Amino acid sequence: YADFLNYGIRSGKMLLNPNDLHSNSTSHTWPFSAIAQLIDNAYDPDVCAKQLWIDKTQIKGVDCLTFMDNGAGMDYDAMYKLLSFGFSDKQSVEGHAAVGMYGNGFKSGSMRLGKDVIVFSKRRNSMCVGMLSQTYLKKIKATNITVPIVTYNRHHENATKITPEDMASMQKILKYSLFQTEEAILSELKAINSTTATNTSGTRIIIWNLRRTESGKLEFDFDTERYDIRIPDDMSDGTQTKFRRQERNTPTVPDTDFSLRAYCSILYLKPRMQIIIRGQKVKTQLVSKSLAHVIMDKYKPNFLVSLQDN
Repeated sequence: YADFLNYGIRSGKMLLNPNDLHSNSTSHTWPFSAIAQLIDNAYDPDVCAKQLWIDKTQIKGVDCLTFMDNGAGMDYDAMYKLLSFGFSDKQSVEGHAAVGMYGNGFKSGSMRLGKDVIVFSKRRNSMCVGMLSQTYLKKIKATNITVPIVTYNRHHENATKITPEDMASMQKILKYSLFQTEEAILSELKAINSTTATNTSGTRIIIWNLRRTESGKLEFDFDTERYDIRIPDDMSDGTQTKFRRQERNTPTVPDTDFSLRAYCSILYLKPRMQIIIRGQKVKTQLVSKSLAHVIMDKYKPNFLVSLQDN
């Protein structure tokens, strides 16, 4: 399924033009829906994360969005499927249904938020790093999407060994990502365990070259609320304008339209995962118990009516 030896680089090679990454991301006209795609990946039963941390950080002076979970983690095959198109083997587990089934959510969501993403993932016996980068593909003048992926054989936290066939991919990641040394890569992998002493698996996602408005400002407001990520007033991306300040002061505009914290609080009807935004837990709301008026309706499909008539 992958061209493992593409000019000596063990990486996925897809017969898709790099421009398709941007085109695919335009399915999200609202940035919070792109974030929801990444949350769904951690929420799905095959990952089964108990907690997800969303934060903003700076690496070498570059603003980044980070997502980190304490779920099952990924090996090479799972990483390749995540970064490629058209793969999905999600299944329901004990009544917990997978949110997405077409393997496109991560690509559309991450590329909507920024031009470049690097994924660090850890399992008990292996660690994996993969990069999906529009900047990288543009600089090498790629005609097809290639995804550098590196796998470590992991014996214990301080004894890691990169597989020989991954050396070329490592050089690509070090050259075109925000991490110029292997020590920096290993530091990010180690950070996955920093939140809990008992967990040995999880995934950390870092997105950079974040999307900006026509005026050159970041699409998100990280300054107004210390523990929130907000869509700024009068934000326009050329296709739509979000609610202006005077409109937000009216009772008809809910906080969920411009506050990620408020949005995440009602994201799931049955919350199974704790979300922490910028170091503070999100207080989830059970929407079904928050409604002022509830109407029960009995639905009978037409084909059942036809069967009964016959």
